[in-house]
Amino acid sequence: MKKQKHGFWVFIFSLIPGAGEMYMGFKKQGISIMLLFWGAIALASITGLGWLAMFLPVIWFYSFFNVHNLKSLSEEEFYSIDDNYILHMDQFSGDIGKFLQKHRNTTAWILILFGICILWSRFTSLLYLIVPYDLEDSVYNICNSLPQIAIAIGIIAAGIYLLTQQKKKLEEEKNKDEHYWEPYRPYQQIASPDDNSEAAEKNPEIFSSQDNISSENSIPSENAVLSENKKDTSSSE
Repeated sequence: MKKQKHGFWVFIFSLIPGAGEMYMGFKKQGISIMLLFWGAIALASITGLGWLAMFLPVIWFYSFFNVHNLKSLSEEEFYSIDDNYILHMDQFSGDIGKFLQKHRNTTAWILILFGICILWSRFTSLLYLIVPYDLEDSVYNICNSLPQIAIAIGIIAAGIYLLTQQKKKLEEEKNKDEHYWEPYRPYQQIASPDDNSEAAEKNPEIFSSQDNISSENSIPSENAVLSENKKDTSSSE
């Protein structure tokens, strides 16, 4: 049950990520914050990935100021707040199958990178035990430099990939515009008899051939049809 509290114990519990929220009755918020904080510590210790510790101050300060913000709210505002899991953990856990199916490639690359980091950490630890004492400093510098070089190469490759994708997108849009482009056709006026006569004087062969074609394709007159009918009747008699 939610209950707004003040005083010494609120400050003490606010120092422990998630405990202050649970002390005020926000069980879901408190449990999710605790899972994130202690889960990051456990993951960093198990895998040997020390850089995961950078999330710990973020989670701690979020929990600390969240508790004191809840304490400073008015009663109406305090009781109007819903107790939900942070980062929508309940929704994510229910739709984890759909999420993995939708972001399969991204999830696979993240898992591969985690595996490489763990292997590299274990490999360097074993390497320090094998190499002679005089070469430990050199091996240490090399082992620390290689991940930074790999990250730099990955950042450069990602930048080049984004540039090429943007260029391809612009080219596709340009080709699409060219495909749907229609040439401008101005209104063609009917040529006057004077224009036709001038054109006939310049190109008499073309116009004579056009006249022959039009005469061949023209409809016969009524007199021609009647004369043909008379010939047919006379021949039949």
